Amino acid sequence: MECEEIKVDLSELSEEHAKSMDKLRKLLFKFNNTLPNSEESLKLLNKIVGGIGENSTIIAPLFGAALNMLKVGNNVFINSNSLMMARGGITIEDNVMLAANVQLLSNNHDLYNRSILLCKPILIKEGAWIGAGATVLPGVCIGKHAVVGASAVVTRDVPDYSVVVGNPAKVIKKLDKSKF
Repeated sequence: MECEEIKVDLSELSEEHAKSMDKLRKLLFKFNNTLPNSEESLKLLNKIVGGIGENSTIIAPLFGAALNMLKVGNNVFINSNSLMMARGGITIEDNVMLAANVQLLSNNHDLYNRSILLCKPILIKEGAWIGAGATVLPGVCIGKHAVVGASAVVTRDVPDYSVVVGNPAKVIKKLDKSKF
């Protein structure tokens, strides 16, 4: 996925932005400590996430930054302990499953000036499945109905209907499209 890199200088953030980050931390704390699937937890989730589709579930605890830049489609399941660093934007399409401890990292730090964030969007296409403990790095697109194996580190795009494993993740199998 070709995407433009956005640079954010953390040393120049406004007071308004600092207040916004503090508000997110407090909302996440409340969400992570509220009765699951209660009316209150759903209200909090809608304040935290930039968009969440119908019949989608995010299991606490959830961690991250700039979660207003996280868009979740319909029928998505995100298991516990997910880390979503969404400053570069994260889009999760319909019918996606994320196992526990998945990390979606749309930003990284500049190697020479660590107060500079280098941000690129992450796209997870329809029907993808991300295994437990997997990490997806900035600018990566996970293809339609692709599978990312547990603990994989995804550094580049994953083609539709592919299974990837390892660090860095590599394609080990193509799935039969006709079975979906």
